[in-house]
Amino acid sequence: MKIYQRYLLRETMASVLLVLVAFLALFGFFDMIAELKDVGRNGYQLQHALAYVLLRLPGRVYELMPVAVLIGTLYALTTLARHSEITVLRVSGLSTRGLLGSLFIVAGLAAVTTFLIGEFVAPPAERAANQQRLKASGGIVAQEFRTGLWVKDERTFVNVRTVLPDAGLRGVRIYEFDEQARLRSVSEAEAGEYKAPAGWQLTGVVQTILDGDRARVEKKPQMLWSSALSPDILSVLLVVPERMSFAHLTAYIHHLAENHQKTQRYEIALWKKIIYPLAAFVMVALALPFGYGHDRVGGVSLKIFAGVMIGIFFHMLNGLFSSLGVINNWPPLSSAIAPSALFLLAAMAMLAWSERR
Repeated sequence: MKIYQRYLLRETMASVLLVLVAFLALFGFFDMIAELKDVGRNGYQLQHALAYVLLRLPGRVYELMPVAVLIGTLYALTTLARHSEITVLRVSGLSTRGLLGSLFIVAGLAAVTTFLIGEFVAPPAERAANQQRLKASGGIVAQEFRTGLWVKDERTFVNVRTVLPDAGLRGVRIYEFDEQARLRSVSEAEAGEYKAPAGWQLTGVVQTILDGDRARVEKKPQMLWSSALSPDILSVLLVVPERMSFAHLTAYIHHLAENHQKTQRYEIALWKKIIYPLAAFVMVALALPFGYGHDRVGGVSLKIFAGVMIGIFFHMLNGLFSSLGVINNWPPLSSAIAPSALFLLAAMAMLAWSERR
């Protein structure tokens, strides 16, 4: 690596880290303010709120990294331009392509960091945050309907009144059908606990078995229930699709597809897991044209403000296209790649315009 590349890398990375830390402090503060309204209710104390906010920070890093790369790179390049260092590099023979290639080293490091955090750090941290919050407040994971949570598993329909933060089940009903869609049995259990790898250990079971025109009732203190439903699938309820890991998204999409249920939202999230880290390259290309100039402090402030606005717009577009993709049934890849593609076109246009000046 050449001297100027090391210099650009050091200056840009320092600016990106500074912006990222500032954003994390800001978002952490707002998250803490939002949690304070629940402190003191049902055993939820200040230390629980603080732990919840801290555990959510890796997810914030994943979410804010492209924006931090944009603003940090923009700030570093604007500062270098104000000191005429960009001009010196260009006069020395460094082309726009060469400068962009050097900045892509920063983008590559940011992309790898974003992927690793989004895949291995943020999902378990987000799950742990929600679990400890629910345990402290005595809450439950999900009740999608008044009758509880409904899940389809091949020819079996499962109704769970309550899913606890530790993936324990309360109030379980299992409706099993045959190949002709005729009801074979109804099993009711007071509670269920997962015992890997055998399956669910149900307790307090009352099973009604239908045999033609006859029905018989059996009571069992315990019953082993084998099902594709697992704590990993139930953990989906604790983490939004955008914060899930690649492995969990793939497994859940497979589960939904096998049961002929809609997978659109999760497929879009899966593609975003692949494309979102690459947005760092787009952000660097978008920031480069701002470095061509000799503006004074007022101009620097204006450029930083423009970078913040562009970053917010990119963040909003990401959420907007995901929602529009689900509503309009767009191809998942198109919904995931559209914001980055639009910003890449804008970056190319701005670079071409800067070259002609």
